[in-house]
Amino acid sequence: MKCSEIPIAHTPPGGYGASFPPLILGNCSEPLVDGAPDLRGIWKVIAATRGGEPVASDDRLMSYTERIEQCGNRIVDCGGGTIADARADGTEENGVHDVSVFDYTTPIHVVASYEDEVFVLRPVGLPGIQVTRHLNENGHMIWTRPDMGGIVVTLERVI
Repeated sequence: MKCSEIPIAHTPPGGYGASFPPLILGNCSEPLVDGAPDLRGIWKVIAATRGGEPVASDDRLMSYTERIEQCGNRIVDCGGGTIADARADGTEENGVHDVSVFDYTTPIHVVASYEDEVFVLRPVGLPGIQVTRHLNENGHMIWTRPDMGGIVVTLERVI
């Protein structure tokens, strides 16, 4: 099945709760597009910095886990109760159109793209901000959030 044949997923009212929703792209057999890092799996935070300083071990960020699914140019990121489902084609039309993780009601619109093995998210209306995910030489995912105080998070694939 191609990714275009699978309906776009959205965050349910109030978020999806304590458990990840069922797989969204589970029946998709399309190979990843060229230039896409393989971020598929469940990822758990192992280290983080904010503004260049280590994040305390009891900070809620340190218990964060997310699941990423990919197929073709589509990527679905489930984390914090939200589902971000997009085609990483650099268009606003096919980007993430969902709700903010902070309140599950504020609409967000984010352009998604794959650029030289990096997954890039650019929130519409916030020029210069880009959230990135890529794999480092150890196979860990590095997630940057300049919009949240310069967070740099290292995650380990657990599944």
